[in-house]
Amino acid sequence: MAKKLYVGNLPYKLKDGDLNQLFSQAGTVESAIIINDKATGRSKGFGFVEMSSDDEAQKAIEMFNGQEFEERKLTVNEARPMQPREDRGGFRG
Repeated sequence: MAKKLYVGNLPYKLKDGDLNQLFSQAGTVESAIIINDKATGRSKGFGFVEMSSDDEAQKAIEMFNGQEFEERKLTVNEARPMQPREDRGGFRG
């Protein structure tokens, strides 16, 4: 079963394919997505990688969490389920 990982403190110039290539060193990557700001389209500096097995996900955490990558110390851990967002009172047209 695939395991989703949170990857933080990414270099802002990194692309999805670069993230996929980096994590493929730990095993089979099912998906690798960098989160971008909706307004600007620029990277928010974090993303998610889905590894094909729990063992590969654990290996990726051990390999990359706390490691320097392009002068940034990566944060890698198991992704938590998304929490529902509170209503911010935005436009309802």
